[in-house]
Amino acid sequence: MSMYAMTINCRGKLIDLSSPKVMGILNITPDSFHDGGQFLQVSEALNRVEKMLAEGADFIDIGGMSSRPGAEIIPEEEELKRVIPVLTRIVQQIPEAIISVDTIRAKVAREALEAGAHLINDISAGRFDNAIISTVAGFNVPYIIMHMDGLPANMQVAPEYNDVVIDVYDFFIERIKTCRTAGIIDTIIDPGFGFGKTVEHNYSLLRNLSYFSNLQLPILAGVSRKSLICKALGINPDKALNGTTAVNMLALINGAQILRVHDVKEAKEVVKLFEAYKGNPAT
Repeated sequence: MSMYAMTINCRGKLIDLSSPKVMGILNITPDSFHDGGQFLQVSEALNRVEKMLAEGADFIDIGGMSSRPGAEIIPEEEELKRVIPVLTRIVQQIPEAIISVDTIRAKVAREALEAGAHLINDISAGRFDNAIISTVAGFNVPYIIMHMDGLPANMQVAPEYNDVVIDVYDFFIERIKTCRTAGIIDTIIDPGFGFGKTVEHNYSLLRNLSYFSNLQLPILAGVSRKSLICKALGINPDKALNGTTAVNMLALINGAQILRVHDVKEAKEVVKLFEAYKGNPAT
């Protein structure tokens, strides 16, 4: 990976990705697949952020719209009503937190960045709302682009690829070009585990994750408690922490720089063990 891609600039906060980082998930939604409804109140959300930071989270990813399989697109104003008050309080009370906002909409991205967010995480990679790319470029913040086949409402209805690795790789080539043309400096790629993929597709991407390093951009892996784990083990998400830990290690071995997780403490332990495995034990 080039030095260009090893460090991202989050509004003056430089994050070195030569050592893997952990992104803690904060779902401000009533219907997310694992923790929906738990952090709807501002006080609950703040407590969750403080806990994740204490456990070592490098980023906090705030989402106001569920993207679980079958989820519908909610009204824009509802997404704003969920996200902005919580984000504003976090920025005010926990200024050291580096905040990502998970949205597919330019207006939500703009208001979040105006409120102090540091980067944008877009599961649509700019295909739902074209204006989000120019919005991110205008604020000069990192942009996470994810591959998704369809939309959450229909993405798991018989997903099909010629070759899932090549198809997703080609998708990123086109999207990265669009981002660079718009002036985005720091782009992070997310293969989109569980977003329009069968279990077999997911494991093919995991086995070949290092192939995406040819794009010379940081790779984010979001496998936390997802169906590739639950279906393989015959369990529900509440029982999937051990499986998540195992797959997170596989993602790091195969080239991921960021783990997006519900369980920060366990993910940070994975990172520490991975660094020890590489010969870089924590001091």
